[in-house]
Amino acid sequence: MHVIVVGCGRVGSELAAALETDGHVVAVIDKNRNSFRRLPPNYGGKAVLGFGFDRDHLEQAGIQEATALAAVTNGDNSNILTARIARETYEIPNVVARIYDPRRAEIYQRLGIPTVATVSWTTDQVLRRLFPEQSVAEWTHGSGAVSLIERSLPNGWAGRKLVELVGESDRFRLVALSRGGQARLASPEMVGQEGDILHVVVHRDAAEELELRLGGAGQP
Repeated sequence: MHVIVVGCGRVGSELAAALETDGHVVAVIDKNRNSFRRLPPNYGGKAVLGFGFDRDHLEQAGIQEATALAAVTNGDNSNILTARIARETYEIPNVVARIYDPRRAEIYQRLGIPTVATVSWTTDQVLRRLFPEQSVAEWTHGSGAVSLIERSLPNGWAGRKLVELVGESDRFRLVALSRGGQARLASPEMVGQEGDILHVVVHRDAAEELELRLGGAGQP
């Protein structure tokens, strides 16, 4: 997967290194040439001097081939403008913006742009939003028997009652979801919406069963 990281500060450089370690093709954009010194010596991706909201610079970074973009500069306005250009002009499916102001973060979440506010920032959270089809363990019991995982709701489940996800199974249970930047406990009448993030408690040998249920979009 080709991923563009806009901003080569501490977070951007760590993110670029983590993505490359995971086997992705990475391009980093930053307005300050000295910022590229933060990249590891063995970094093999592109380093583009410029701005993430400049289309020429995005195209130098390979935006036409990209499937994910993270805007992680130290400016909210720059990050959200970059994210919107990536989503609306280039139709990049997986976009995330770093936002310092949590109130702004909630607004942009409602516009369909995943954000991470600085107060809760980790590189791991950005990776979760860049690759929403992957389940990520938030917590695992010391015995390893049960985990709480975070998983984006597949589009096929939008408009369906989420109680159907669990059915009669006692091997996983939907306990909460995040929607529009707000967390809420699961209820029997809850209907899925695009952009929902599920929080599911799963038995250690039921993860594959859960993925099959999610992929089946509600089919028995």
